[in-house]
Amino acid sequence: MQGLETGRGRSRNDYPVRAMWNSIVAGIVFQHGAVKSLRRELARNGQLQELCGFIGRVPSVWASTRFLHRVLDQASRVETIFDTLVAQLAEVLPDFGQSLALDGKAIPSFAKHRTDDTADDGRRDIDADYGKKSYRGVHKDGKPWEKIVSWFGYKLHLLVDSTYELPMAWTVTKASTADITEAPQLLKQLKMRHPLALPEATVLTADRGYDDTKFLTLCGDTYHIKPVIDIRNMWKDSDATRMLPGQTNVTYNYRGQVFCHDPVSGVERKMTNGGFEQDRNTLKKRCPAQQADGACQGHAQCPVAGRFWQSLIRDRPTIATPTPQ
Repeated sequence: MQGLETGRGRSRNDYPVRAMWNSIVAGIVFQHGAVKSLRRELARNGQLQELCGFIGRVPSVWASTRFLHRVLDQASRVETIFDTLVAQLAEVLPDFGQSLALDGKAIPSFAKHRTDDTADDGRRDIDADYGKKSYRGVHKDGKPWEKIVSWFGYKLHLLVDSTYELPMAWTVTKASTADITEAPQLLKQLKMRHPLALPEATVLTADRGYDDTKFLTLCGDTYHIKPVIDIRNMWKDSDATRMLPGQTNVTYNYRGQVFCHDPVSGVERKMTNGGFEQDRNTLKKRCPAQQADGACQGHAQCPVAGRFWQSLIRDRPTIATPTPQ
């Protein structure tokens, strides 16, 4: 506010800087999508006028638009304010930044869409573009469904503290930018601006849009953060499970879960976890018959009775190797 007031100097002060800023905040709080809509609300609502700081006069559309441009010129100061608040929160909240979460949000543009004429006449948004996001799932009856949402505008990418639901890093891109493209940049931004905050992080949660091998490796190996991200189904067919190569009674699904099939009864059992072997960088999978309530009828004939080593490599089929008897 001081910077904007200094920039105004001795020029006319019909609409004070702080009153104009208050009106912008009011427009966001009351969800006005355009300056004209906010101006109509100010014209009819005397209490809102007084709260903002206007005395008998409502700013014109031109005055509001010009003030917004002046605010955008202060972007570097806004970022400094944001970083200062993050640093202060880290001092007040001892566990601030330990649990992180990632997500993106669509921001539609209310300006006219871009045309072949790219001249910046103030009536078209020449920076925005079209974005699309698809949502997929399966109904209770087993039928798959898909919903596609598209918009013209931008996308806000946020890295937040999931405990306090407060932002720690952010970027704004065109709508077509994928969430996974900006995810490494958010972690890099947090490391550069708050070098003491990122080492405190232990867990990062996100939806399956961030399921990417390079990003998972970046979280674990570079930043030592445990990524808790849902797995995408990359299988092109509708198979629920596939036979493990070289085996006759062991299957796996796209999530990497391994199943053993009783050679006699054909009963399928999920193999239990037996810990992590750091030397092999693999997970151990134990024979489910040793953990089940009833004995496996075909345990004596089972060619893989014992432990398995499950590969952690995500971009290859899950392979399990039997431990020598």
